[in-house]
Amino acid sequence: MKKRNIRIMYAIAFLQGMVFYAPVASLYRQARGMSLGQIALIESVSFIISLAMELPWGVAADRIGYKRTMAAGCGIFALSKLVFWRADGFMDFLLERFLLSAAVAALSGVDESILYLSCGDEDSQKVFGRWNAFSTAGVLAASGAFALFMAEDYALSAFATLAAYALAAALALGLQEVRPPERERREPARTFFRLLRSTLRDRRFLLLIICWSLYGQALSSVCTWLSQNQYLRCGMSSAAMGWVFLLVSVADMTGAFSQKVTDRIGRGLSAVGALALAGLACLALTLTRSAALSVVCILGLEGTYALVGPLAGQVWNQQVTSADRATQLSIYAVLDEAVAAGGSLVVGRVADVSLDGAFGLCAAVCLVCAIAVAVWCRGYFERK
Repeated sequence: MKKRNIRIMYAIAFLQGMVFYAPVASLYRQARGMSLGQIALIESVSFIISLAMELPWGVAADRIGYKRTMAAGCGIFALSKLVFWRADGFMDFLLERFLLSAAVAALSGVDESILYLSCGDEDSQKVFGRWNAFSTAGVLAASGAFALFMAEDYALSAFATLAAYALAAALALGLQEVRPPERERREPARTFFRLLRSTLRDRRFLLLIICWSLYGQALSSVCTWLSQNQYLRCGMSSAAMGWVFLLVSVADMTGAFSQKVTDRIGRGLSAVGALALAGLACLALTLTRSAALSVVCILGLEGTYALVGPLAGQVWNQQVTSADRATQLSIYAVLDEAVAAGGSLVVGRVADVSLDGAFGLCAAVCLVCAIAVAVWCRGYFERK
């Protein structure tokens, strides 16, 4: 186990979780000349850019090494925060999102590969869980600092975020390369299409990717966007929503105990149980107008996903058979993002018509995915 790499990756996760301006991200942009319509447009463009860059970055990582790719991604991330801090108007923020999308695509698959190859399969779920918990700890620290010191100074919150990301980029230079030094040279395009064909042929694994992507997108839609409307119709104040945000962040930190929980329950049962519980929680949100019960449901969704989410990272890495690990993981990420994009669009359209309808749709998706994983895909989680 390369403990140095793991410690550095934990530190990077913590620092990149420290987005001090997150509580006022939309207000910050509006104060710098953006409209809500322009913000939404840039978000859409950002997703398209990330999707387009995902595979090229994965192929590049397998050629130049994971350490260099990680350092480059962290450097571009820091540059995007510099542009954000100085941005004033649509074109500046568009450039910021372009850089951010490039950074996210560069790190996708590479960060998990570094962790997985540094700790080995046996400890990977535990390491992934702690890694996610460190990121959440960064969110908590930044949220507290913003509330205490930066609430009236948006520019300071952006500068503090830049400082955190610059330090993360510096730390990435200290990583040790984990890719085998001697490896057969392959044609990138041929390698990519070979790996893509092998992924698409494994229909059960493809179904698992789809189910897990829909599950993650349903939770993201409910916990990130729809929950605020639910709180509002339950009579909750904005201040109370802020405290709930901190509680949700704490629930995310339960990922540090992921391996202990799934070892006791069983990986397959944990995955199916999480999907089923998510469906029931979403169903409860369609029926209740109680603020307390709504908060319990949201906390349950976040906490459960934090506990079983690292399973996906472990299973995805166990599925990799090629020396081009980052390329293969990037293929999984593209499939995941494509499904999530369609799911997000459908949930958003339904929510425009009926909030309860959106919760009901998310409930149905999670319950159907629970059945699919139990019947056809559970074996992937049972593998050791």
